[in-house]
Amino acid sequence: MAVNMTFSELAELVAQNVENAGGGIISRGGQQLTIRAVSRVNNTEEIGNLPLKFGSGVKPLLVKDVAEVKLGTKFRTGAATLSGKETVIGTTMMLAGQNSREVGQRVKARIKEIQSKLPDGVELVIQYDRSLLIDRTIQTVGKNLFEGAILVVVILLLLLGNWRAALIVALAIPLSFLFALVGMQRFGISGNLMSLGAIDFGLIIDGAVVIVENIVRQMAQRQHHLGRALTDEERAQVVLSASKQVGSPMFFGVLIITVVYIPILALTGIEGKMFHPMALAVMLALAGALLLTITLMPVLCSFLLRGKISEEDNFLMRLAKKLYAPALNVSLQHRWPVVLGAVALLAVTVWPARRLGAEFIPKLDEGSITAMLYKPVGMSMEESLRTDIEVENKLLKEFPELTRIFSRIGTSEIASDPMPPNESDVYIFYKPLADWPKTPGRPTSKAALREQLEASLKQVNTNYSILFAQPIEMRFNEMLEGTKAELSVKIFGDDYDVLEKLAEQIKGIIQKMPDTAQVEYETEGRTPQLQINAKRDVLQKYALQAGEVNKAINAALAGQAAGKIIEGNKRRSIVVRMPEELRADDEQIKKLPVRVGETGLLPLGQVVEFQTLKTVEPILRDAGQRRAALMVNLKTRDMEGYVGRAEALINQQVKRPENYIVEFGGQFEHLQEARARLFVVVPATLLLIFVLVFISFGSVRQTLIIYTGVPLAATGGVFGLWLCGMPFSISAAVGFIALSGVAVLDGLVMLSYFNQLREEGKSVRDAVVEGSLTRLRPVLMTALVASFGFVPMALATGAGAEVQKPLAIVVIGGLISSMFLKLVLLPVLYEWFEKKPALARPT
Repeated sequence: MAVNMTFSELAELVAQNVENAGGGIISRGGQQLTIRAVSRVNNTEEIGNLPLKFGSGVKPLLVKDVAEVKLGTKFRTGAATLSGKETVIGTTMMLAGQNSREVGQRVKARIKEIQSKLPDGVELVIQYDRSLLIDRTIQTVGKNLFEGAILVVVILLLLLGNWRAALIVALAIPLSFLFALVGMQRFGISGNLMSLGAIDFGLIIDGAVVIVENIVRQMAQRQHHLGRALTDEERAQVVLSASKQVGSPMFFGVLIITVVYIPILALTGIEGKMFHPMALAVMLALAGALLLTITLMPVLCSFLLRGKISEEDNFLMRLAKKLYAPALNVSLQHRWPVVLGAVALLAVTVWPARRLGAEFIPKLDEGSITAMLYKPVGMSMEESLRTDIEVENKLLKEFPELTRIFSRIGTSEIASDPMPPNESDVYIFYKPLADWPKTPGRPTSKAALREQLEASLKQVNTNYSILFAQPIEMRFNEMLEGTKAELSVKIFGDDYDVLEKLAEQIKGIIQKMPDTAQVEYETEGRTPQLQINAKRDVLQKYALQAGEVNKAINAALAGQAAGKIIEGNKRRSIVVRMPEELRADDEQIKKLPVRVGETGLLPLGQVVEFQTLKTVEPILRDAGQRRAALMVNLKTRDMEGYVGRAEALINQQVKRPENYIVEFGGQFEHLQEARARLFVVVPATLLLIFVLVFISFGSVRQTLIIYTGVPLAATGGVFGLWLCGMPFSISAAVGFIALSGVAVLDGLVMLSYFNQLREEGKSVRDAVVEGSLTRLRPVLMTALVASFGFVPMALATGAGAEVQKPLAIVVIGGLISSMFLKLVLLPVLYEWFEKKPALARPT
């Protein structure tokens, strides 16, 4: 006021003295010169000596006469801590579509390079490396694939009865996997938990098992008939004949197994991104196995299966036939009990199916914990920083299980994850479980550790709200629905007072539900705000526009940029604003000068009035509509059942005004979307399979008989999930999809042989009995190799095992039920509905 100048005018005068200018180009003496006017200031001393006014005195009024010029900082909106000390944390942002493991490796290499150039005492330490989790999951997948391959080879050796034939089939495992890897590289599919997690070598080589087993059996029969070893020409003829005999049903069977993965490619959104690589990888492996089966397998058999080949079954197959033959005869004589038993089993399956519940995908154990810490609203950055340091020191002292903790507070300079100062993301890392103290009262699992961490954090301040997740899980949930919990309850409406009241009522209901682990407000309370209200009547009295008031407040309190100082590669903004100690003083703010007319000034306090109030911050919207939200973590894996119970209680106990809507989001919403799409695409795919089977047999009746294997296989999958206490998930859905294809393959092989025997003149009963006993070995082998190939996934405990288990349990359970019921029910149905004594041999 004393120098007749406002903050905004001071900033504008400074801005006139801190820029360079260009003067174009001139020619002089045959040379071309570029003109540059240099008037930019280079340091704070030069800024202080800038003239502001030239009066009648000798010396002009300088910037340093009216202001203090010094190096300062921007308004602080974020901070970071590491194990109880303040630090600086940076985040590497990956471009969309990149491979996170490769990016992580490149970043680590560059960090080593940067570290070598830093001054002494400055150190770059990686705190969170996603590639470590990727390596652990790949290790789990690799271990499961290796163990599955070993089990498959063992089953082949035990049941096939010829070690050379078993090794021929086993050779399809690495070759088909190599084919899949080449295809994945060609189509840009990375090897990860999802793309490799559904590959079952037993499932992939089912076609090879059928062909090689038939070749071995017919070679042995031909040798026995001739009473000598086969010549090269005779061996080639037997291989060709045996391959043709089962080639068509085998081809259609493997083609059907491949086709059943098409529904997964129809998934969209996040579930599509997750499961498309899985479907493509399996389809590539099946395609490779099919090519090998119809080309390489017969050739290897003709070259390697030389000498005497025994036609007798080994001990295991003799035992299996000894048990199966009387069971088959009894079933054929009492077909009604068999059929009614199968129908009863399907009916009984409805009971556990309705009680499975459902979740989107199983939760992956990332090996670390994220605690989202919500402190009282309105807490300053300085107090929030002090609190987080206190929290970290307390946790590290109380929990020897922990290795380190780092926290992100508020909003960083690049606001990729904006939060108010009272919110912190606390990343907690712990030792391997084997290294945890074994003393009484100490946590023995991750869940127990999390419970004790929550109790300890509550001791710091009972007003703290805490929500637990994992680093990737938290970011995943936030990207999905804008909230950091696995389940969100969103209340939509216009009035925030009503929204907060409804949120409070709903929170009270959800907290009382037994399966609720944690429930917190997304934003709780209201932020204090100093509101400066313009006095319109006073403004009119002085012919003053509100814009001048806004300009004075913005320049003095928020700061007005006046240019930049450039020092080498460094750039510093020149900002004019009030000192921090004055910005916090209402009386000093009221003294701010406001320009009136050309030369007049008024103190701000004369034209405004101050008001301190509580306001909603931030105002959140979805689809353009205001909302409040609750973040919920569950104790149960049955998210669908939980949401159903919660919706019923909310509808009963909460009266909502008109146009106020409650929705459940997060992973539940994506489960609903994925299942709705599967309900459309899966029936269409089953219809396509029906058409393919019909093309193979030309009979609707026989196609329907084969199709009985699909629901019978599903019963085993449902009971498998129920017995293991697992809910339905998209991972389990993939298992049911794969199961339907395998069930159809075995039916194709058996019925095609029944028809062949009838074409040779045998009666329906004789064809069924002989065909069932002859095809017992391939049916047992295809079911067992596929089942045992998934056993390591079902028993795995490493990183990523949670995602694979539902798929493996479904396939194992389904193949067991399908194998036994198919060996009994399918022959019964065939004899029942095929009345003709024999089929005419095609001419």
